Amino acid sequence: MVEIVDEWSELPAQDGLAAELAELSVGAGVATEFWDWRGEHVSVPRTTILAVLTALGMDVSTPSRARATLAERHLATWRHRLPDVVVVRQPEGGEVRVHVPEGWPGAVSVHTEDGQVLALDPLAHRGVTRRVDDIPMMEVAFGIPAGLPLGWHSLHACTNQGGDPAANPDAGRPDATCPLVVCPAALPLPDGLAQRSAWGFMIQLYATRSRRSWGLGDLGDLAELASWSARQLGAGFVLVNPLHAGEPTPPLEPSPYLPTSRRFGHAIYLRVEQIPEAAYLSLADHHRLVELAASARLPAGPAELIDRDAVWAAKRPALELVRALGLSPARRAQYEDFQRQQGEDLETYATWAALAEQHGSDWRTWPVELRDPRSAAVTQAREGLADQVSFHRWCQWVLDEQLAQAQQAARSAGMGIGVVADLAVGVSRGGADTWAYGPLYAGQVSVGAPPDAFNQQGQDWSQPPWRPDLLAQVGYVPFRDTVRAALRHAGGLRLDHVLGLFRLWWIPQGQGPAAGTYVRYDHDALLGILALEAHRVGALVIGEDLGTVEPWVRDVLAERGLLGTSILWFERDGSGRPRPPERWRRLALASVTTHDLPPTAGYLRGEHVRLRARLGLLTRPEAQELAADRADQAAWMDLLNDGQLRRPDDLPVEPEATVLALHRLLARTPSVLHGVSLADAAGDRRTINQPGTIDAYPNWRRPLADPGGQPVFLEDLEAASWSRRLAATMADPDPGNDGPAG
Repeated sequence: MVEIVDEWSELPAQDGLAAELAELSVGAGVATEFWDWRGEHVSVPRTTILAVLTALGMDVSTPSRARATLAERHLATWRHRLPDVVVVRQPEGGEVRVHVPEGWPGAVSVHTEDGQVLALDPLAHRGVTRRVDDIPMMEVAFGIPAGLPLGWHSLHACTNQGGDPAANPDAGRPDATCPLVVCPAALPLPDGLAQRSAWGFMIQLYATRSRRSWGLGDLGDLAELASWSARQLGAGFVLVNPLHAGEPTPPLEPSPYLPTSRRFGHAIYLRVEQIPEAAYLSLADHHRLVELAASARLPAGPAELIDRDAVWAAKRPALELVRALGLSPARRAQYEDFQRQQGEDLETYATWAALAEQHGSDWRTWPVELRDPRSAAVTQAREGLADQVSFHRWCQWVLDEQLAQAQQAARSAGMGIGVVADLAVGVSRGGADTWAYGPLYAGQVSVGAPPDAFNQQGQDWSQPPWRPDLLAQVGYVPFRDTVRAALRHAGGLRLDHVLGLFRLWWIPQGQGPAAGTYVRYDHDALLGILALEAHRVGALVIGEDLGTVEPWVRDVLAERGLLGTSILWFERDGSGRPRPPERWRRLALASVTTHDLPPTAGYLRGEHVRLRARLGLLTRPEAQELAADRADQAAWMDLLNDGQLRRPDDLPVEPEATVLALHRLLARTPSVLHGVSLADAAGDRRTINQPGTIDAYPNWRRPLADPGGQPVFLEDLEAASWSRRLAATMADPDPGNDGPAG
């Protein structure tokens, strides 16, 4: 990191953002001011601006160097013939500005995915001319025609339109290319959702255990839950937590939102017995498999915390037993097809995992020569670790198969959507993705959230953000491939903190969450690519748009056909009153609660306030927070009564009755999707995750439990009358039709 020297401190306080620094910030999308959650104007400290610009690769260590950096940025666009990437919407056209020497005799053309070549016409408008590196340059605008097919095409700028190839061998050859992405103007809803809403369970898969799973829920459990909830309860989808890859060695990170890679999956979710080759284990190896499974299962009694390390310690040798059996010729061909499809990315990930087993899961602590995946030392190490690399490559293949099986089970059972995957906002600082993509991540800052009503001290998620400038330079291909991987076997995709496609809260290293600022991204390009990839597989997209949201952001999401997120407790009108159900958003996933709040029965008891008070996360006294929360809840209870959403025999003091009434309200909203927390179906009352904490609370480690803390298995849910009553409420919100009160 470039040291910020004291010359900046010599500027007067009112000149804290000199003109060149302000211009650099605007050009880089770095906010120098914003409005906080209380509606108060905040001026970002100069130290934060300097640190964030430095993380973006700019030398702003002194005012004079900042001035030189600004001058270079003014010339950067002119030094590139074509933009980094061009994204347009179908059926609209557009234009591309080309920077060429004066008198350039060239041409620009579009090369489509299917091999068509279309010449572009220059527009009458021409931009300014200027000298760049002593060369007179001009800017020429070319029109991109309307009606181009959806897809990833390319733009080509050729130096010459023709000529004798013998005299000029470069005639007609492109001297610059860039991606041209044609995306849908709006993502259409899947068939059926245009006429009616669908409901489904929102689950934490690791917590959703059956008596067959190995200490945590797995992909076999996901397939079973999807099939049961569709066939027996009429569910249209199941939303699952991120299943991204984690560390290959202990300690395993419990948070599914802090993965090592978003491009690949976590082998801990494999159902070992469902791998086809497991049927051919010898008797001795089968007994060994049974012993390993028993060692991973939690003891009977009160629901213990999930021990991912113990589960993986059992599953890894079990997976090795199965892999050692080899593959039939047909299965070998399928495996080879998978490897070809995944290409170099799979090899890089498997290499990282093998090296992590040897050197630890944070590549920043590895020997220096192994920190670059393209180095000769890594190539040599890959050869020496060939068997370990092969193991991790094989794990990704069988994961891909079981994900496909879960989606097939959901669709075969009648789910219109099936599995909805979840995409975390980022990755761990020393994991596989940051090793693979290197400088595309800004290493001197963390992603987080500013102080808000939910977490009044702000949040630091310990994740490095994409650098928006470098992501554009590589044509957004890493983002595209991440989205493609998430949608490979899913009918929908939820994006955690979708606001990150618009702006992210960057926190300089060593600073608290409140000391950050926003950095803007090209949301039009990112949303367009997201919509294109979802459209190609017929999936829907849900953006988690909670928190401090600029008003226009939700309008943009709706315009592009992307669903937002509505949580009952946060749904209020401009006067702060609970929003009546008929006035909720149509394009949204609506639910009563979320994984960052207690299950509904716990929320009604004020557990979210008491927990934050115990952890020191409040900025005002607990009694004051509880009083405010009771007032908020009272307003919702009034709405329930006014809307006749209670049954005549409901007692207000019974939380189960109120839970049903709140879900009746949810079912009456026009939102496209209605989500029901599986924790609510189990009767659990404990918080899944408390934002702003790491070890102070057992985040992401609690298995499903009943109100008394006893474990609830998938088989128990299938037999329970409560889960059926809750499901019946979603199917028919009439207070008289929610099933027997047993």
